[in-house]
Amino acid sequence: MSSGFSIEQADDLARGFVPFPADRAAQYRKAGYWTDRPLDSILTDAAAAWPDRPAIIDAAQRYTFAELDAAADRAAGGLTRLGIGPGDRVLLQLPNSCQFAVALFGLLRAGAVPVMCLTGHRTAELGHFAEVSGAVALIVADRAGGFDYRDMAATLVAQHPTLRHVLVDGEPGPFVAWSSIRDGAGPPVHRGPADPDLPALLLVSGGTTGLPKLIARTHNDYVYNATACAQACRLTGDDAYLVALPAGHNFPLACPGLLGSMSVGAPTVFTDDPSPENAFALIDRYRITVTGLVNALAKVWAQACEWEPVLPTTLRFVQVGGSRMSPEEARFILERLTPGLSQIFGMAEGMLNFTRPGDPEDVVVHTQGRRMSVHDEMRVVDEDGHDVAPGEEGELLVRGPYTLNGYYRDDDANARAFSPDGFYRTGDRVRVFTAGARAGYVEVTGRIKDVIHRGGETVSATDLEDHLHTHPGIYAAAAVALPDPYLGEKICAAVVFRGRPITLAELNTFLDERGAAKHARPDVLTAVPSLPMTAVGKVDKKQLVARLV
Repeated sequence: MSSGFSIEQADDLARGFVPFPADRAAQYRKAGYWTDRPLDSILTDAAAAWPDRPAIIDAAQRYTFAELDAAADRAAGGLTRLGIGPGDRVLLQLPNSCQFAVALFGLLRAGAVPVMCLTGHRTAELGHFAEVSGAVALIVADRAGGFDYRDMAATLVAQHPTLRHVLVDGEPGPFVAWSSIRDGAGPPVHRGPADPDLPALLLVSGGTTGLPKLIARTHNDYVYNATACAQACRLTGDDAYLVALPAGHNFPLACPGLLGSMSVGAPTVFTDDPSPENAFALIDRYRITVTGLVNALAKVWAQACEWEPVLPTTLRFVQVGGSRMSPEEARFILERLTPGLSQIFGMAEGMLNFTRPGDPEDVVVHTQGRRMSVHDEMRVVDEDGHDVAPGEEGELLVRGPYTLNGYYRDDDANARAFSPDGFYRTGDRVRVFTAGARAGYVEVTGRIKDVIHRGGETVSATDLEDHLHTHPGIYAAAAVALPDPYLGEKICAAVVFRGRPITLAELNTFLDERGAAKHARPDVLTAVPSLPMTAVGKVDKKQLVARLV
């Protein structure tokens, strides 16, 4: 059975994909960053080098590298027999578990392109992903976190005819059981060579304007992303990585995450319960040495070290990202939780900055790291797009061997998000230090895009406001970030009501019925008589936040 790409399949996948320019692609190959390997070769190589080592572990299962390799092959065969083949986009929405990894590699082996959905996404987001990508299938759990994904799947199938297949991990209801695809017998899949310059998978953006966008990551750039990050973090086969954040995120997937750990023969442990009690027990049981956390969760873990009976003593290195830490927060985590801390400032779009093992404490607590690759190009510009003086603040623009060149099938977003010479406008305000031990390191000083960083998730204020304005009882609304000691920022909806104010519970029920993402719902609802406006007629959010605080 073959899964090689036909010309038509390759053309369909490439439609709306913005490739790397030929001259830069040649530079990255010459530098040895790009090796023209398919993304799933990370597993193939690990199974050949360390067949009997544990590869993935969760509360119910474990696989060695050889067992995971064989399971991926079986899943690829089942997917191919079902009619899912090269270039087909498939929405992958599974919780943190071994089956997430089996499904991911099974799709890659079949030549399909996973769309890495988060478990908190609902019909609004998944419907958007299906429409933009032209996805033909959806893989979900039966239930997780009290939510029945089969009901959502039924709605999506009714609304999006391209979704021909729904595969359910667990009790399938009216759909196909994932176990029947994963464990089915049949001939092996013999895939033709994947085009390493085409998308291997589609990540989702944090959502800065409207619904999240799709980020095409190629085989070449994502293999480099994972392996270079593992090398920079000094990851070895003696380490063990804990996936405590949603596995579909770029951070726990490839920074270094699951893929980076696999590249050096280290096991990955999955958990869908990141509470200190559960996580510390897993860290102790499996001798976890490395994990990635958002700022809010890292602080909770550090505080819990005061009272938890089992402490995470094997941790040597914790990456913390999602929002900027203050020096005091960084020192607190170093003192309480781990002897090694890496601040990481990055994005699913590509560019990564992080502090390294061995960096001086002054650098670790006062910066958000330095670029991963010497070929990462960084510009810091003013409001007119002109480069600022060295060391001055401005918006960060980037391009490089693992940074996208355009969102997938979104010309309007690309016109806004990229400079004429191909630099991605991050929307983050930074300064790059020029002298001393911090030279070349980045400090994030603010942001330009209208987003809220809640517990590590980037929430589009515009998207939430669009939902709010559909409520018949709301005349005007603005979504703003308020400081929160645990979440970093919490979501506040400031609302001008038409009549009787509604409660926060009523509002979130309304947002749930609209299919808004779980993590994008307000924590605070405040009734206001009017919204302050700027001279050009826009909501003055700085003044609004000042009033609310």
